[in-house]
Amino acid sequence: MNRKLVTPSLLAASVAALFLSQIEIASSQFTFNASDPGVRGGAPGGGTPFADLTANQRAFFDSGAADFAEEEAVADGLGPRMNLDSCGGCHIQPALGGTSPFVNPQVAFANAAFPSQLPAVAGFIRERGPVREARFVKNPDGTADGGVHALFTITGRTGATGCTLAQPDFAAELANNNVIFRIPTPTFGAGLIEQIPDAQILANQASNTVRKQSLGIRGRPNFHVAGRTITGMTNNNGNDGTIARFGWKAQNKSLLLFSGEAYNVEMGITNELFQTEREEAPECQFADVPNDVTNFDATTPVEVLGGIERFANFMRFLDAPQPSPDRPGGAASIANGRQKFVEVGCALCHTPSFSTSKSTIAALSEKPVNLFSDLLVHDMGDGLADGVSQGEAGPREFRTAPLWGLGQRIFFLHDGRTSNLERAIREHSSFGSEANGVINNFNNLGERTKQDVLNFLRSL
Repeated sequence: MNRKLVTPSLLAASVAALFLSQIEIASSQFTFNASDPGVRGGAPGGGTPFADLTANQRAFFDSGAADFAEEEAVADGLGPRMNLDSCGGCHIQPALGGTSPFVNPQVAFANAAFPSQLPAVAGFIRERGPVREARFVKNPDGTADGGVHALFTITGRTGATGCTLAQPDFAAELANNNVIFRIPTPTFGAGLIEQIPDAQILANQASNTVRKQSLGIRGRPNFHVAGRTITGMTNNNGNDGTIARFGWKAQNKSLLLFSGEAYNVEMGITNELFQTEREEAPECQFADVPNDVTNFDATTPVEVLGGIERFANFMRFLDAPQPSPDRPGGAASIANGRQKFVEVGCALCHTPSFSTSKSTIAALSEKPVNLFSDLLVHDMGDGLADGVSQGEAGPREFRTAPLWGLGQRIFFLHDGRTSNLERAIREHSSFGSEANGVINNFNNLGERTKQDVLNFLRSL
């Protein structure tokens, strides 16, 4: 009987055909799932001053940047309780003025002088986690607290001889679900945000009413104080009747107020806005109060200013974050993602752009502000609720976070609970959240379209 021989080439062809058919079957079964592209690489998209500052303005920016980055010591007034020893430690990703970095400086700060204080915060302060401040929701008697409870004390630090302070009992408060966290907000473009007229914010709030109502979106400025009037109208902000816009709950009106509060609350350094020590134990005072003041004996204008004015000028003159035209995913994906971002309703709260009013500073005058925020506070439901009220922002309300610069942020949401952008979007949806309708629209997108949206957000 004659037998046909199978040549090596024919055998190879048969094996290849079988292999390709298996790949086709596997490919048909593979389902693409959209995912966060991750922190966008490349040069920092922020951290530089406006290009059109005058020489004098640039000098004040540089002076402010140096002070913003400087580490404070006990002799400067640091403490007695604090979360870190510099503004720049918290605001450094992807450049000075940004937000929480990859490696949490709070761990190294504690290790350098008082490692015995680290165990008290080990449950929520980690080397590869976000910079955090801790707030207690309630006082022991059940009344509202909401204030910052500093992580560390100066006990054990150079220059603090005789000061003995205990840390708060974080373990007990965590066990009672009485602790919430905040991470640093980026400050790029903050001077532009400061110059947006209230009238624009209110006009935007009143726009697209029908669609907002259909999606359950409300939102309001953080400025209402009942029972006060100014020139015949409700005195909405407790200070001057205008809209506050800085901080996670839009609790601060201006960059100067933002700076003064942070200097005192985060570092314990009193200043000309906040002159009283938060911890007044006499044996723990090693600098005159207020710790930071105007230098009336200075020989140059730049040297006259106190720290909080320097910080404010630095942030005010920081240029807005610069988006990438094609990273990640390419220009076409980013363009489609931006369109879908609008179509599903994200832009109803994350307003793409405002413009500034006329300003004495040319760099800030009548300029676009592409911040992707309406600067209103919204009810974000039970899932994001922190139980804390600030101004008129209630326990479930937060300011719409500006999205510019998002592509280079590591941690998301007010407490830094995730580094995954896709999860951060999902966390917007929970019982009672104004975002539920929009997130439902996002969830109904195809996976590749979702990816375009994620690519667009990471391009910012």
